[in-house]
Amino acid sequence: MNSTYSKKVLELFKNPKNMGEMKNPDAVGQVGNPNCGDIMKIFLKINKNKSNQDYIKDIKFQTMGCIAAISTSSMITELAKGKTLDKAKKITNQDVAESLKGLPPIKMHCSNLAADALHKAIKNFENKK
Repeated sequence: MNSTYSKKVLELFKNPKNMGEMKNPDAVGQVGNPNCGDIMKIFLKINKNKSNQDYIKDIKFQTMGCIAAISTSSMITELAKGKTLDKAKKITNQDVAESLKGLPPIKMHCSNLAADALHKAIKNFENKK
């Protein structure tokens, strides 16, 4: 099984970054895939930068799923943290997969879930304004 996944995928599965629930998040995005059972939840803390733009000050995730689901969740948090919301909205599933040095084709839907959860959390924040 290890040969199916890149070293980066396995590294983030074994030692995920930014995992856990966030107290009093400014926004939450949750997505799931009924076919495989993966569920991802992204929590955001938003602040204003010096240019008065909203940016992701902190980001955490909770994921129930496979190796790829946990790894993509971790990677999306690393890609989004510190970015303005406008830049974070442009992160795609392809960005996630490439940052992980690829995913098996059958697991590409996991990168879709990670990007979708981030975008849903951003939309949740923008809808509260």
